[in-house]
Amino acid sequence: MSDDDKLRTVRCPEPLTPLFADAERIMGSFFGDLQRAPERGDIQISGVRYLLMRTDSLAIELHAELRKTFGEAGARQIRYKLARACGMRDARMFHERLNVVEPTMKLALGPVHFAHVGWANVNIYPESAPQPNEDYFLAYDHPYSFEAASFLENGITSKEPVCFMNAGYSAGWCEASFGVELKAEELTCRARGDANCVFVMAHPRHFERLAREYREKSGLA
Repeated sequence: MSDDDKLRTVRCPEPLTPLFADAERIMGSFFGDLQRAPERGDIQISGVRYLLMRTDSLAIELHAELRKTFGEAGARQIRYKLARACGMRDARMFHERLNVVEPTMKLALGPVHFAHVGWANVNIYPESAPQPNEDYFLAYDHPYSFEAASFLENGITSKEPVCFMNAGYSAGWCEASFGVELKAEELTCRARGDANCVFVMAHPRHFERLAREYREKSGLA
């Protein structure tokens, strides 16, 4: 593989490299057109308005405020669902704007967009079998997850995984791409002291079984 063909935002099994290389070229062109107009309070990327926010505000402060009203479980669920809705909406916009109809390319654009906007980059594991039906399974990790990084940079530790928005956004984008209901969950988290932020994604009907099997096979805590 030449230097020009090396992926910058995603690591994946070799057979998927050409697919993600195409996705990187498409998204690279999109993000190459950045226009800032602070006099209007406006940031445009290729004519699409974006919003810059501090990661600590979403990862730490938002969760703390939600927890006061909805409790810990409620705060996690709200953050997951908020990010899932964003992932679905973003995916549909890009699919339509770029006239992408092939499901695997629809999906491939997601991790690249994810990296360009600062959520994390993505390592897709060989055990993954993404397909447009209930047999869908994805195992992956998010190096530099903004949620885990926010905790670590502020000296905050957690007994549980914290990357609920990372999980939700990924599930939303993949669900919109393949047209099958999906759920994602973080199994290990750097904010908890684990080596990596590892996630699995599957159809809700099969999620608990597949997550359990993956934990056992991979030796995850």
